[in-house]
Amino acid sequence: MDWHFLQALEASGSVGHNDDTQTGWQVCHIWLEDMQGHGVGAAPLYLKYHSRGEYVFDQGWANAAEGAGLAYYPKLQCAIPFTPATGPRLLAATPEIKNTLIKTMQDFCLQNQFSGVHISFCDEDTQSACIEQGFLARTDRQFHFINRDYKNFDEFLASLTSRKRKKIKSERRRACENITIKRLRGDDIKTAHWDAFFAFYIDTSERKWGQAYLTREFFARIHDSMRDQILLMIAYDGETPIAGALNFIGGDTLFGRQWGCNQHIPFLHFELCYYQAIEAGIELGLAKVEAGAQGEHKLARGYEPTTTYSAHFLAHAGLRDAIDNFLAQERRAVAHEISVLDTYSPFKNDTT
Repeated sequence: MDWHFLQALEASGSVGHNDDTQTGWQVCHIWLEDMQGHGVGAAPLYLKYHSRGEYVFDQGWANAAEGAGLAYYPKLQCAIPFTPATGPRLLAATPEIKNTLIKTMQDFCLQNQFSGVHISFCDEDTQSACIEQGFLARTDRQFHFINRDYKNFDEFLASLTSRKRKKIKSERRRACENITIKRLRGDDIKTAHWDAFFAFYIDTSERKWGQAYLTREFFARIHDSMRDQILLMIAYDGETPIAGALNFIGGDTLFGRQWGCNQHIPFLHFELCYYQAIEAGIELGLAKVEAGAQGEHKLARGYEPTTTYSAHFLAHAGLRDAIDNFLAQERRAVAHEISVLDTYSPFKNDTT
């Protein structure tokens, strides 16, 4: 939710302005002022022409709407583009102003005959405020590392069962054979590092998604405005960079974002994206590490199942009822999945 991050997305052309629909993210943020002209509330809002780059999947809803002869796109998305990171989405001086932000988005939706408003990866309090104004509640799960005041990575390892501890040590040894890893922050990050990382990012995007959302200019802009909040990890084979992982430091959390590599090395992904992030989070005294969406494999590596929240307003009553029905079942399934995953915790019984 840092202004510099959102501005870099817009200025670099990673999201669009005015009538530009090529990115599928048209900027239409909400800004509230009091009678004296002072800013008292804001929300990042986008008019969406597809459901890509959101990580809260509603393509099934779009298919159902279109099958019933309803237009699902465009829709309004209150979110951080391409970023499945949890946190506040409505910036408000008071609960009343937060409610006004919610009402404003609903009015904007209805006045323009959009299909709905979707608030992604919000905190639980925001979801509750939205429910009071007619939004539907959706839950999902991610895997987060929780820092229980560990002094170092070895102390974290000591909290795990013997089998999981040995597995992690083995994976780290294999990943780091003949490899050097550098953690870079602030002025230590140079243009050459960004050039290498961008090449990794493009390669991963083409192999997994077919489209790279972020431009090279985006990374240049966040370097200029946010480099002290960036932790860039680069793996080297000799002097040659072969892989990289990009993390952002926000509040008490390390947010793992993009990763990429140009050669396959067993367990290097786990090392750069999970173990190095845990180690850095502990050293920085952060409360948690969010390693992005999906990934049951994170559980065995010290990341714990955590509930995430979103809120959804549907303008069409029939579509709303159908989705409400679905979400009631989905919430029960998510809660059950988390309870089952907890039984596979890698921690000793007295840890969690």
